[in-house]
Amino acid sequence: MKFTYKYFSLLLMALFMAACGNPKAEEEPVQEEEHHEENGLVSLTPEQYELTGITLGTVEMKALSGTIKVNGVLDLPPKNLVSISTPLEGIVTSTEMLQGMRVKKGTVVAVIQNPEFIQMQQDYLDYKSQLQFLKQELDRQEELARENVNSKKALQKAKSEYHSMSARFLGQKTRLSLLDISFPVLEKGQILRTFNLYAPITGYVTQVNTNTGAFASTSDMLFKIADTEHLHAELTVFEKDVPKLKIGQKVRFTLANEAHERIATVFLIGREISKERTVQIHCHLDKEDTQLIPGMYLKAYVESGMSKVSALPEQSIVEFEGKKYVFVEQPAEGKNKETAYQFKMAEVNTGVSENGYTQVSFPGQDAGIKIVVKGAYDLLSKVKNAEEEGHGH
Repeated sequence: MKFTYKYFSLLLMALFMAACGNPKAEEEPVQEEEHHEENGLVSLTPEQYELTGITLGTVEMKALSGTIKVNGVLDLPPKNLVSISTPLEGIVTSTEMLQGMRVKKGTVVAVIQNPEFIQMQQDYLDYKSQLQFLKQELDRQEELARENVNSKKALQKAKSEYHSMSARFLGQKTRLSLLDISFPVLEKGQILRTFNLYAPITGYVTQVNTNTGAFASTSDMLFKIADTEHLHAELTVFEKDVPKLKIGQKVRFTLANEAHERIATVFLIGREISKERTVQIHCHLDKEDTQLIPGMYLKAYVESGMSKVSALPEQSIVEFEGKKYVFVEQPAEGKNKETAYQFKMAEVNTGVSENGYTQVSFPGQDAGIKIVVKGAYDLLSKVKNAEEEGHGH
């Protein structure tokens, strides 16, 4: 009896332990099916489609005015920018020029001293005196020749000496004229110790490269004067855009730290391509401004005329992660074939924008494809939300 009870107790304990070791498997919870947009594919139910108010359209051919974005600088024609140097080297005895100073044509910009200048004036007076004497001698010899008193040799010698001195005199006079000397004053016997340099045009002093007491060589550029009344825009255009340019096209440009646009007109198109594959374009400003300074950098847009291009409404193009996209209608498949609308993001390249339309091009662009022209931003929000949920899992 004790034996039977003992084994009965062991049997109950074994059954109990078996029951604890094999608990009823827990039912796995039914996972709620989640719908994520992958690879830019967005699915909408008919209710969502109606609520979003999506409107479909197609790529259209629109006449848009093309623009070419270029850079450039303000510049001056060569005749309006003058470099001043001295025709005769010497010491600068005085100058009052400062950068930014406005000077009129004929203003003295510097006074130069050189002992050679004194000798040049002496030689001029000497040649002039000798020329007068030789002229009288030539007249006398010609008179004697008419009376057959002198020989031909004497007449020829008088002519030779006169013409030789005449050449020296004219040469010396020309050299002195380069120094803007007053010959009536010199011929009265007044020899000057210095000569002046004058401003050849009216404008602003842009460079001063000398000072009182400095030595000025004939190869030195002492001053630079700019007449800013006729500035022009010098644009640098890439080779690929040159065929789009024509003389007379309008150019809109802005200067640094300026918000308002200025207008210029294409006047000349360069005929040489640089090593950087660019061409220089010369443009005249429609409205002159004397306060502008040569060398100012500018950003410009050249109007290249109307042309028909593939275009979509601006609101149909969205930006995502630095790229431009449109949503293209896709045929629904599988179980969603009759109950869902599908759209896929397609990257596009954009061009000219005008009057609410933007030029576009993208792979697979066909005339018949349907594109979301209204509601694109709602679809983009759905894509962004799906990505955030995907990162959170």
